[in-house]
Amino acid sequence: MTMKTFHNTVNGQPVASPSSFESMNPATGEALGLVPQSTPEQVAAAVAAARAAQGPWAARPDAERKALVMKAAEAIAANADYLADWVTREQGKPLGGVGPGQVPGARFELWGCQAWTQVAASLDLPTEVAFEDETRRDEIQRKPYGVIGAIAPWNWPLLIAIWQMMPSIRAGNTVVIKPSEYTSIGTLELVRVIAEVLPPGVINTISGSGAVGSQLVENPGVDKIMFTGSGSTGARITAAAAKNLTPTTMELGGNDAAIVLPDADPKAIAMDLFWGAFLNMGQTCAAAKRLYVPESLHDALVAELKAIAEAMPMGNGLDAGIAMGPIQNRMQFDKVSRLVDEARAGGATIVCGGKPQGGPGYFYPLTLVTDIADGASLVDEEQFGPVLPVIRYRDLEDAIANANRLDVGLGASVWSPDPAKARAVAERLQAGTVWINQHGMVHPMVPFGGSKRSGWGVEFGIEGLKAVTHPRVISMKK
Repeated sequence: MTMKTFHNTVNGQPVASPSSFESMNPATGEALGLVPQSTPEQVAAAVAAARAAQGPWAARPDAERKALVMKAAEAIAANADYLADWVTREQGKPLGGVGPGQVPGARFELWGCQAWTQVAASLDLPTEVAFEDETRRDEIQRKPYGVIGAIAPWNWPLLIAIWQMMPSIRAGNTVVIKPSEYTSIGTLELVRVIAEVLPPGVINTISGSGAVGSQLVENPGVDKIMFTGSGSTGARITAAAAKNLTPTTMELGGNDAAIVLPDADPKAIAMDLFWGAFLNMGQTCAAAKRLYVPESLHDALVAELKAIAEAMPMGNGLDAGIAMGPIQNRMQFDKVSRLVDEARAGGATIVCGGKPQGGPGYFYPLTLVTDIADGASLVDEEQFGPVLPVIRYRDLEDAIANANRLDVGLGASVWSPDPAKARAVAERLQAGTVWINQHGMVHPMVPFGGSKRSGWGVEFGIEGLKAVTHPRVISMKK
């Protein structure tokens, strides 16, 4: 049987490449389809198409752009089942469902794609009056940058692409997006669906290895770069963008600390804490990745988390009743395995999990690790997988200091039934977002971004829309 070759979308047309590579199912190891390896000429052509489309797109009345972005949301909804199937087959997360009590998987990702698109379509950036007196009036307008170059990751391959694309086009920019080489087909198909309701050239794709991303970043026709991914890749992209003085938004890795206060109820918080850490198999930038628990609650909370972890069915996400899928790729699987092995060798206790499953696919069981301290590689490195180190503390001051010790600060959380106590701790944590009695709960109206080496710039809401525009002042003498 001949494997299907998928295409990029450039200027509203399907584009094939001279060479291609296979996209693989991380649950089964099977090849799913062929992805085009974009050539340097094709990258340049995609940027040129976006550049040609940008002026007319920005010149459209704002109401027209909003209406077309809302049409894109309708197109996503109409194709949600098809696209969710691709997310599960290519990324690994289970299909799951949408709504209370449902496993948050691929269908949840597609619901998020629709919701974030609708919010982008609904927002306004009106002209503001910065200053006015009897002699002058100064107004601030928000103008699109031009062409946005976006590089999307493999963990939420469609949702994060939407986060990058939809506010950008809503504001009058055009986009060239490169999906991760691990999860290209779903994103290429998402853009194909969206592009059918938009003018040609407003959204374009390129695909391939990291070299293709480099060509996009280095193209002088790109006016802003948006990247979500690792800090090491972010550093390379920032250096390349600097050569053309291209501004960037960087959403980089995190190693989020969750601090449980001594008055918390382990039973009451365990399920929310579990999903805060293990959503998408822990492959989420803002997942809880270090859990600080007072000695008095440690054993009770670990027992609650262990019971939940061991009850979660793991397997091929297309199968009914599956709550947890595989790690997405071999590189990440090997990193998770190494960190757990190092923790075990260092004397840590593996409460559950800790050994890769046999058979096909990158399956690693949900793993809780105790008797571990700051300085261990599993605590200090972002594991980005289904493993949670639980660190005992006696003194809350030590827990706060250790939570802030690392050079990253994407998210953090505090858990307590006392809002005032929780807030007092939250105010001291160095992170772009600090959640109280929840973790990783992003919202399309609430700005999201990192501090320290977790990046700069924000996405979502009015602040996210401002981030894909630049201010222009009109200053009038009276």
